[in-house]
Amino acid sequence: MKISSKGEYALRSLIVLGKNEGDLITIKDISAKTLVPIQYLEQILLLLKSHGYVKSKRGVYGGYMLKKESHEINIGEVIRQLEGPLAPMSCVSITAYEYCPLEDQGCVLQPLWALLREEIAFILDQVSLQDLINHNIPSPRQNH
Repeated sequence: MKISSKGEYALRSLIVLGKNEGDLITIKDISAKTLVPIQYLEQILLLLKSHGYVKSKRGVYGGYMLKKESHEINIGEVIRQLEGPLAPMSCVSITAYEYCPLEDQGCVLQPLWALLREEIAFILDQVSLQDLINHNIPSPRQNH
């Protein structure tokens, strides 16, 4: 799994909106705070809107704001919707599984890829937008 600039910028935008929860923020202000060019930011905000995370108001006093409360926005869900599956390889993906012929030969890598998928999902699914805003990121699990 690799987070693209789209995913990174979407999270940055959500953080700005979450820090100003309940207020309309202009795209110019979001751009200034996220360092994302307005043209690209428009596309990202449209995606976030289509997934139900933000809403917008047009006009001179328009802007963007969260549609959901920040504690209701799950980061794992956002990443999956914008970036696709969390699995590093399709043979261990839950949502986009693809068969690999090495599975029938007892592939020794598949358990490693599955563990990576589980750890990534475990961490991202624990974190809400509010957690990011509050710097409340979980500690790594100890598997010893």
